[in-house]
Amino acid sequence: MQAKRQLAENAHRPLKKGETYQPYIPATDSPHEFTIKALFFGVLFGVLFGAANAYLGLRAGLTISTSIPVAVMTVAAFHALRKLGGSPHILEANLAQTVGSSSSSVASGVIFTLPALFLWGLEPGLLQMTLLAMSGGLLGVLFMIPLRRFLIEREHGKLPYPEGTACAHVLVANESGGGHARNVFIGLGAGALYKALTGWAKVLTDEAHMRIPFLRKGEVGMDLSPALFGVGYILGPRIATVMVSGGLLSSLIIIPAIAHWGEGRPPLYPELLLTINEMSASQIWTRYVRYIGAGAVAAAGIMTLVRSMPVMIESFRIGTSELRDRVDEVSHETDRDTMAASTPRTGRDLPLKVVGMGILIIGLVLALVEAPFGALDLAIERAVAAVCVIIFAFFFVTVASRIVGLVGVTSNPTSGMTIAALLGTAGVFLVMGWTDINGKAAALTVGCVVAIAASIAGDTSQDLKTGYLLGATPRYQQLGELIGVLTSATFVCLSVLLLAETFGFGSEELPAPQATLMKLVIDGVLEQNLPWGLVTIGAGIAIVAELLRIPSLPFAVGVYLPVSTMTPIFFGGMLRLWLERSSADAQQAADRRDKGVLMGSGFVGGEGLLGVAIAGVAFWQGARPEGFGLDWLGPGWVANLVGFFAFVAFAAWFVNRTRK
Repeated sequence: MQAKRQLAENAHRPLKKGETYQPYIPATDSPHEFTIKALFFGVLFGVLFGAANAYLGLRAGLTISTSIPVAVMTVAAFHALRKLGGSPHILEANLAQTVGSSSSSVASGVIFTLPALFLWGLEPGLLQMTLLAMSGGLLGVLFMIPLRRFLIEREHGKLPYPEGTACAHVLVANESGGGHARNVFIGLGAGALYKALTGWAKVLTDEAHMRIPFLRKGEVGMDLSPALFGVGYILGPRIATVMVSGGLLSSLIIIPAIAHWGEGRPPLYPELLLTINEMSASQIWTRYVRYIGAGAVAAAGIMTLVRSMPVMIESFRIGTSELRDRVDEVSHETDRDTMAASTPRTGRDLPLKVVGMGILIIGLVLALVEAPFGALDLAIERAVAAVCVIIFAFFFVTVASRIVGLVGVTSNPTSGMTIAALLGTAGVFLVMGWTDINGKAAALTVGCVVAIAASIAGDTSQDLKTGYLLGATPRYQQLGELIGVLTSATFVCLSVLLLAETFGFGSEELPAPQATLMKLVIDGVLEQNLPWGLVTIGAGIAIVAELLRIPSLPFAVGVYLPVSTMTPIFFGGMLRLWLERSSADAQQAADRRDKGVLMGSGFVGGEGLLGVAIAGVAFWQGARPEGFGLDWLGPGWVANLVGFFAFVAFAAWFVNRTRK
C-alpha cells in the first residue's frame, strides 16, 4: 500500500542537474493499470460527457475539459465496486480518465465544423462524420506520441500543463475515497432536473428578456441554463466579465446604433426584404451583428495565432528535431529487445513503427475511401485533401501539444488553428478551381479533421503529464487515448445528428456559433460575397480590444453570441469571485472553488445529457415533447419573472452547498 499521500517536492519545478523525478508510484512497481474495469468506466463516462459537451458546444460555442470530473467519478465507481473487483488502484483511475477525457476533444472538433454542412443543406451521414472524427482523433494522438519524452519528461517544471497537474492532485487526494465525486453526481442530477422542468415538462421558461426603455431596440436577456452558469463558475470572473462585456456591446450599443442609423432607409444588404424599422432586435442581430461578431472572432483568432507564432515556430522546430532524434535512435538500435528491457516502465511509449504505420493507414483511408471526403468525386481530389490534412495536422498537433503546456487546454487557440487550416485549404482549392459547394464541403471536412487532431493533442499532452506525475505507463495511456477516440466518436456524431434532427442548427436553441463562423470563412474565400463592411467593423473591434489589453478572443466571442448566452456565464463567474473572497482563509477558498467547479461540471453534463435525451425522444416520436406549457403562469412577463426567480433559487441552493 502506498504510504505517502502527496506528490514529490520537485513535482512542479525544473529539475536540478543530476536530479530525477520520483513519481507517486515508483517505476519498479507493476500495479494493475490497463484493466477491463478502467476501460469500461473510461468509455462509459467518455460517452456521457462527450454527448453533453456536444450539446454545450452547439449551444454556447465552447466546451469544457472533463478530465477532473471523469477522474473523481471513476474513483467513486471503483470504491462502490470494491467488493467485486478488489482494491482499486490510482493508475486504474488515471487510465479511466485518460480514456474518458478524449471524448471532449472529439466533440470540440466535430461541433466546431461539421454543423456547417447542415447549414449548407449538405447533411452528412453517420459513417462520414464518424470516419472524420476517428481520423482526426487518431492523428492527434499518434503525432503526439514521439513528442512525449521531450515535452513531458525533459521540459518537466518548465511546461506546467495546468489541467494535467491538477488532475494528478485530484487523483492523489481521492485515493482513499471518492467523496469529491458526490459534487459531480449532485450537479448531474440538478442540471438534468432543471432542464427537465424547462425543456421537457416546460413548466418554467428557459429564458428571460427585458426591454431597455429610451434605447431603440435595446434589449437584454438571460438563458436560464445551469450548464452556462456552471461554465461561468469554471471559467472564473475575469473571462466571464470579458465575455459579457462583448455581449453588452452588441445588445446595448451596436444594435441600437444600427436601429437609429437605419431609420427610414430601404432594406440594407445582406437583408433584402425587411427594413431595419420592421426588424426586431433579434433579427438585427441575425442579419447584421452576427457578421460583425464573425469578423471580430476571426480577427481575434488570427491575432491570437500571430501572437503565438514565436512559440509555435519554436515548438514546431523542437518537435521535428525530437522526432528526427527518435527516428535516428530506432534506426541505429541493433538490439531492440535490450533497449525495451533497459527502459523503465514509466518511459515506454508505443513504438515509432506503430505510429508511422497508423498515420500512413489513416492517410490512405482519407485518400482512397470515398466516405470521409464524400463531396469530392475524383481520387486525385481526395488525395489533395488528405495531404492537406496530414500537413496541417502535423503542424498544429506539434504546436498545440506545447502551447497547452504553457497556458492550458481552455486557452489553446483551437479556433484560430482551425481558421488557419480552413484558409489554407480554401486557398489551395481556390487555386485549383474547386469553388462550388462540393469544394466548400471538402475544405470544411479537412478543417474538421485538423481541429480534432489539434484538440486531442492538447488533451493527450495533459493526460500524459498526469501519468508522468503519478508513475503511469505511457504506452497504456496512449492506447487508452486511441480507444477513447474510437469508442466516443460514433456516440458524439450520433448526438450531433439527433440534435440536428430535433432542433436544427442555426436555431435559437442550438445556434452552432463556431460552425457558423467556419461556414462564413469558407464562403468568404470561395465566393467573395460577404458583407465585408460589417466584417471589417468586427475586425476593428477585436483590434481595439487587443490594443486595450482586453483578451480579444473571449471579448469577440461575446460580441458574436447573443448576450443572453453570456449573462449566466457572467453570473457564475461573479458568484465564484464572491465565494472565494468571502472565505475565511486560502484553504476555504480553494475548497469552495473545487466544489463549485465539480458541481459546475455536473451541471454541464446533466443539462447536456438531458438535451440529447430530449432529442432522442423527439426522433423516436417524430415530434418534440410538448410538455405542460407556460399558460399556468399567465402573461409573458409573469413567466419571465417566475423563471428568473426560480433560477435565482437554483443559484442560491448552489451557493449554500458550496459554502458547506
